[in-house]
Amino acid sequence: MISRSLDAPNAPPPAWRQELREAIRSVDALCEALALEPDQLDIVDPRITGFPLRVPRSFVARMRPGDPRDPLLRQVLPVARELDHVEGYARDPLGEAEASPVPGLLHKYRGRALLVATGACAVHCRYCFRRHFPYAAHRPANWEPALEHIAADQSLREIILSGGDPLVLDDDHLAEMARAIAKVPHVRRLRVHTRVPVVIPSRVDDRLLDWLCASGGPQPIVVLHINHGNEIDRSVGNAVGRLRARGIPVLNQAVLLSGVNDRLDVLLDLSEKLFEVGVLPYYLHVLDRTDGVAHFDLDPESQIADARALRLLEELRSELPGYLVPRLVREIPGRPSKTPLVSSEAGPPIVIDDAS
Repeated sequence: MISRSLDAPNAPPPAWRQELREAIRSVDALCEALALEPDQLDIVDPRITGFPLRVPRSFVARMRPGDPRDPLLRQVLPVARELDHVEGYARDPLGEAEASPVPGLLHKYRGRALLVATGACAVHCRYCFRRHFPYAAHRPANWEPALEHIAADQSLREIILSGGDPLVLDDDHLAEMARAIAKVPHVRRLRVHTRVPVVIPSRVDDRLLDWLCASGGPQPIVVLHINHGNEIDRSVGNAVGRLRARGIPVLNQAVLLSGVNDRLDVLLDLSEKLFEVGVLPYYLHVLDRTDGVAHFDLDPESQIADARALRLLEELRSELPGYLVPRLVREIPGRPSKTPLVSSEAGPPIVIDDAS
């Protein structure tokens, strides 16, 4: 059975955990740190939204003081528009409730499945597609049913640790999960989806690297979530460098967000900075239409938003080599994979099936 301890007994907490504990949790503290007046911002009390504010100070340090339009601030600041209920936006836009064969496991696609390792995150991104996810129902007393499901399905070649963010858990717990997964012979890859090395780069320490690279385990892959080039500083580059030095591929998936990265120059800068620190652009997601996030969409009309996204992608493709252009995708419930958006000369944007 996999334990649920968060810290090794009688051991001093690692530096990253102290940073996590000191994260900003109030709008007043965030405004004070950035020399902003609350009346400059369309703020709402996050308690009203049911989605608390949380942002590490190391991430706040990359925001521009005095700028209410800072693209990093926009990602974490709770605003009144989160209370708008917009047609077409839902609490479970990806139909994940139907994709959970046992608590703690999401099995949407053939060949890979996702373990909901925790409901906690180091930073609360206001556009989060799982902001209404029933994490309490996915907190099993033990992980044996999920592991049994993985062992029984020999098509599962890749297991994804996600959440929440798995790297808010302590390394003993994560190492135990990784060892349990490694006992399943048909699992070849262990993918970790995380934002922690971006918002708290000190999280990438020797203990994390040791369990990720344990001898005989599945090939580890780390997928970061970076939406804007300003999120990347030297500390993030150093964290990525430590992962790559141990042979771990590092990819990035971003979300296309109004007022954050919906401009060609911003997307160009993001791809260039990612590659400079050793991260390969992987996916650019159109917004998942979750209740409370409509203000991040490029347009309330889906086809118009998709057309704008495709124009940006075509412009990006004309400026960059192919390996720096992320794949523009939408997740559609029931489809066998993420679905690429492609342009059609005969009409509006279309989506096609893709099994990658």
